[in-house]
Formats: sequence, C-alpha cells, structure tokens
Amino acid sequence: MNDGSRPLDARHRRPEGVTDATVEALGALSRALETTERARGALYEFHQLTGGADLALDEAVRLLRDAGHDAQAHRVERDILGRNVIPGHWTFQIVEEYDATYYEAFKKAELEIRRQLADGRDHLYEAEMKEDRRTGGHPDHTAA
Repeated sequence: MNDGSRPLDARHRRPEGVTDATVEALGALSRALETTERARGALYEFHQLTGGADLALDEAVRLLRDAGHDAQAHRVERDILGRNVIPGHWTFQIVEEYDATYYEAFKKAELEIRRQLADGRDHLYEAEMKEDRRTGGHPDHTAA
C-alpha cells in the first residue's frame, strides 16, 4: 500500500545498524513508560479528588451543625477532616515519593537506553508503523 515516495523524517528514521529487534524492544520500553505516565496521571487525579473531598467536608460539617447534629459534625472534624490517607502521609506526599522513587528513575533509564541504542530517537516503532500503514499519495496519509 505504501509506495515509499516519502521517507520518514530524520528524527524518526532508524539510525544505521539498529535492528528490527532493537526497534521492537525500544517500542516495548516506550509503551511501558507511557503506561507509567498514565498511572502517574491517575495518581494526580487521586490526589486532587481526595483533596477536593477533604475540602468538601467543611460544608458537610457546617450542614450537620446547622441541622442540629453537633456530635456527628464533631466526629467528621475529629476523625476524617485532614486525616492522613496512609500512615504519616497526605496524597501530595505519595505523589512526591512516586515521582522521586519510581517515575524519575524510569524516565531517566528510558532516555539513556534510547540514547545508547538509537541516538536518542523516540517512537521509532510507531513511526515505522505509520509509514507501513499509510496510503501513498492520499492527502490524509502524509508522511510528515
């Protein structure tokens, strides 16, 4: 299907000597990092949702008091409001530890491996897939 008339741009062209197996391995490493990016996003969502819920407790406490339920309002203030989500930690601390302990190490390793094996070029697997799957001459399938 691809007539090969427009080669990949230099940024996405495989360097001389890089094998199919290496491109496939780098693609798998990239997919794993992308999954980690999604996990990190979910962790930030957890952080923001939990923080928002904690702030919403202020209204719940006020409404409980307004409805004459002082004991229940006090319980929410004492037992839930501002509580650690795991021992000794609020959600921002979990995010910070994840970033420092896992995420940054993963990003650094992926980048260093790409530099060592493919001159730092990213998404070689996907770029070659794009080239293989596009229809040459079709205006919506351009190489660039």
